[in-house]
Amino acid sequence: MKHAQTSNITPAPAATPYLSRRQALAAVGSLLPASLGWAQSSPYPNKPVRLVVPTPAGTPIDIVSRVYAQRMGEALGQPVVVENKAGATGAVGGQAVLQSAPDGYTLMTLFMPMAVAPAIYPKVPFDLRTAFEPVGQTAWSYNVLVVPSSLAGVQSVKDLVGHLRSGTEQASYASGGHGTPAHLIGALFGLKTDTKALHVPYPTGQSTTNLMAGRHTFMFLAVPSALPGIQSGKLRALAVAADRRVGSLPQVPTMAEQGYLELVARDWQGFAVRRGTPKDVIARLMSALDVARKDVKTVEALASVGADVALGGPDQFGQHVGAEVERWAEVVRAANIKAE
Repeated sequence: MKHAQTSNITPAPAATPYLSRRQALAAVGSLLPASLGWAQSSPYPNKPVRLVVPTPAGTPIDIVSRVYAQRMGEALGQPVVVENKAGATGAVGGQAVLQSAPDGYTLMTLFMPMAVAPAIYPKVPFDLRTAFEPVGQTAWSYNVLVVPSSLAGVQSVKDLVGHLRSGTEQASYASGGHGTPAHLIGALFGLKTDTKALHVPYPTGQSTTNLMAGRHTFMFLAVPSALPGIQSGKLRALAVAADRRVGSLPQVPTMAEQGYLELVARDWQGFAVRRGTPKDVIARLMSALDVARKDVKTVEALASVGADVALGGPDQFGQHVGAEVERWAEVVRAANIKAE
């Protein structure tokens, strides 16, 4: 009887909790790769995107960037939040982007002076051509060659060249600061026309006022900044430094029309991300950019600051940036422009 009772005893359950725990852990472990895969493949973007703009708020570069940020945010289904990080001709903003993850959640506006900076300032902390992946160009903007209306006998670019070569006055041209488009295009003008004029920078914003007062011979002004002076009759527009006439100044010929093909020098801006950002993410951003370009509100908003929508994709924009870096480095060397 004792033996029979012993044989009827059920197996000890002590091992059961251990086996269940092991099985549970194995089950959880088997689920982890799937859950991680789900997280990694969740659609981009699934949170707001930051757009670093390397100029102060309210500048034309900033205005254009904000127009695109709003339209692209609508296309992406996530807000694109503008963060202004001005300083050191774009280097401050560039460093902020390069310190972020290459995941497409940090965009940056590139603009013309950033292509010039390496030739002027020896300590720019990155190479624009290799540090970033281009997404696409956003805008073209234009400068117009103007002279004070008091400068008698100068009605065309040819007249201005003749006046500068005559040596009848100490010629000078104004700009909004060292290394700005007005400075660089003014230097290019001197090189291509074999004329000389003293560059006078005005970082505090008196350049246009002093030009209208006749204190300088000429200036390359952004079209929106030049319009009030032209319309008031205090400035005379000679030519736009563009490949075609500008809608807000239809009566003003281009440099090319007057025979100065090498003086086409348009301002530009566009978007980029840190190098290493996945190609599919860049393609998604480019798709949203393309939607924004086609929005009539974008066209109208850009026109209000004298800009046109640009259509370059990643490859075209990247090639353009590289060409601009080389072009302005040659101008800086030839004109012997030094850091100030």
